[in-house]
Amino acid sequence: EEEGVRITPQLLKASTGEFALESILLLRLRGRGIAHLGCLGDCANLEWLDLSGNAIAQLGPLASLKSLTVLNLARNRVASLEPLGSCQNLQSLNVAGNRVSSLRQLRCLTGLRRLESLRLRDPLARLANPLCVTAPAYRAALADMFPGLKAIDGERLSGRGSEFYQLCRDLDSSLGRGGNAGAGTEAPRAAQPWVEAGFWEPRPPRRSSIMEEAYKQFGEVLQECRELSRRADDTIAQAERALSSRPDPNSFVF
Repeated sequence: EEEGVRITPQLLKASTGEFALESILLLRLRGRGIAHLGCLGDCANLEWLDLSGNAIAQLGPLASLKSLTVLNLARNRVASLEPLGSCQNLQSLNVAGNRVSSLRQLRCLTGLRRLESLRLRDPLARLANPLCVTAPAYRAALADMFPGLKAIDGERLSGRGSEFYQLCRDLDSSLGRGGNAGAGTEAPRAAQPWVEAGFWEPRPPRRSSIMEEAYKQFGEVLQECRELSRRADDTIAQAERALSSRPDPNSFVF
């Protein structure tokens, strides 16, 4: 086996403070020298996972993480993404800085109907995959392969913000022509707003299952406090009645 850290129950419990692996919902194991995922598949309710900056090549244990929605595998040694095809709830996947060399290696993800964000390249972190070099037009191919994607490499394709990126592409295209525009070119069109009405209005925050559980536990504790307060008031009232019913010892004459 390759050298490197293996994920064990002890490592997971020490990293999260949870006593049961099924209770772990968020897990950050960035830059730990991990090469083997070990028992990670036992975290059946895991929703958010960061394994970036490790030495991971095999993803087999991740196939059992049916609740996983966000996965960061940036800067690893992954070539095959096949196990991720079973992560039915996956919405965001970052595999920048790995060994994905062809579009065929991504076809195993086409069954992920909820996948919205896929990153193969991160210019700011100087991370990419061989595919990004050998197939410069891979983004267009990915957009066709995954019609539900809203973002590729952090660039919005649809949804909130996509108009901004389209505007940038149009500007780049115009500037690329430089001063070659002359007679015969189309007259500039009237400026149109590039975002829909209400685009900047704040939207209600989305509650995650983790927040929902926290609210639930807080409500239960609050209810217990109220019950304890009621019992304390009843006990005090009973004590006061018992004391008031006793005869005044100073009223006796000896």
